[in-house]
Amino acid sequence: MTVRRRLSSRPFKAAVAALCMAVGAPLLAGCGTLAEGAEGDPITVMTWAPEDTKATNMPGMPAMAQAFARWVNDSGGINGRKLKVVTCNERNDAIQAARCAQRAKEEDAVAVVGSYSQHGRSFISPLEVAGIPYIGGYGLTQEEFESPYSYPVNGGQAALLVGNGRQLASVCKRVSLVRPDTIAGDELPELLDTGLRAGKRRPAHDVRAPEDAGDYTRQARSALEGAGATSSPGALAQGELDDACVTAALGNRTGTFFDSFRRVQEDHAKVRIASVLGSVRQSLVDSTGGSSSALEGTYATGWYPAADDRRWATMNKVISKYAFDDNRIDPADPGTQTTWIAYTVLRSALESLDNHKITASTVRKALDHGHAVDTGGLTPTLRWGYADMLNVPNYPRIVNPDVTYQVVRDGRLVAVRKGFVNVGRTMERYHPAG
Repeated sequence: MTVRRRLSSRPFKAAVAALCMAVGAPLLAGCGTLAEGAEGDPITVMTWAPEDTKATNMPGMPAMAQAFARWVNDSGGINGRKLKVVTCNERNDAIQAARCAQRAKEEDAVAVVGSYSQHGRSFISPLEVAGIPYIGGYGLTQEEFESPYSYPVNGGQAALLVGNGRQLASVCKRVSLVRPDTIAGDELPELLDTGLRAGKRRPAHDVRAPEDAGDYTRQARSALEGAGATSSPGALAQGELDDACVTAALGNRTGTFFDSFRRVQEDHAKVRIASVLGSVRQSLVDSTGGSSSALEGTYATGWYPAADDRRWATMNKVISKYAFDDNRIDPADPGTQTTWIAYTVLRSALESLDNHKITASTVRKALDHGHAVDTGGLTPTLRWGYADMLNVPNYPRIVNPDVTYQVVRDGRLVAVRKGFVNVGRTMERYHPAG
């Protein structure tokens, strides 16, 4: 068999560039075309997230993207080319989410990376029309796990809720779920119930709540009643199974809910509380009293290792050096962490490509054709081939069904057990309502 060696086009392009400079561009019609895609041109990507809104805000995600770009560019770029990050404020608004997607096309972005939006229906279609891949979305919407242009790095809200159900089934007899009264929130109860059923527990009591409220007293009372909490105060004996558990998934408003819940709970027996990471964060525990916080003992289900895990060391060093005065970035926030992992995927994919052929199409093809990404143990090796995807109704793009179980202990979110919990088989039992 004869092996043909592909000749590099770089000497030829360098010669043409020199000729263009010598004779002047107007005299050589092809100069402009040949200059396009040159090694000096930056590689443009976009990151969006809501900022300065009355609901969930995720300013740390675009801030982390910019810090990552500064680190990469200070380290020589992507095979010599700079990485340019364009950010967009999604504003928790469907129209603005669509505008951000349109802007990604106008900026000639090769990918949208590490972003947050609950308006999947608004942004996915424009990205598909433009052929732009969506790498490492936060995982809020069904569309992120359906579109062939989406490459999720975690199992999204689906994995968190199924994992939270499994975690609570081992310690709770009855559970109430407090969740946003939104389209994205409508998917959460059945997912939690899938995990509860795996532990032979009854479905959770579903409590809808406005995601921008300033008080949740009514929802707190409903949650306690739905979980069967008794009206006689008193602590449970150590090791006793909790009769009533309340889990909340309200994003930034989870702290507001627990404030209301704490006041209402005083007239009831001890109730275990829980949440999913992103709703309960280390910053929330710190702001509510640390080791004396009402959140002490709260269970949480996350996608990644606990924030004190050594596998976050590189990210923490990058934040310290390239965003040391940027208080938007919380290293313990799962949004920040998701953006870090998503950009790790992007960098790996870009470095696998011919430097002169980096486009949205070639990035997508690299990921579709089995490019594997090592995230340093923060996730399993990520691949988006057909054989890597789970058979989960409405979520066919999930390739990472791992979660972690954490608990607030002595004012810190720490791991309950070492390693990940794979909830893939449980997720495959999920049956969408209706």
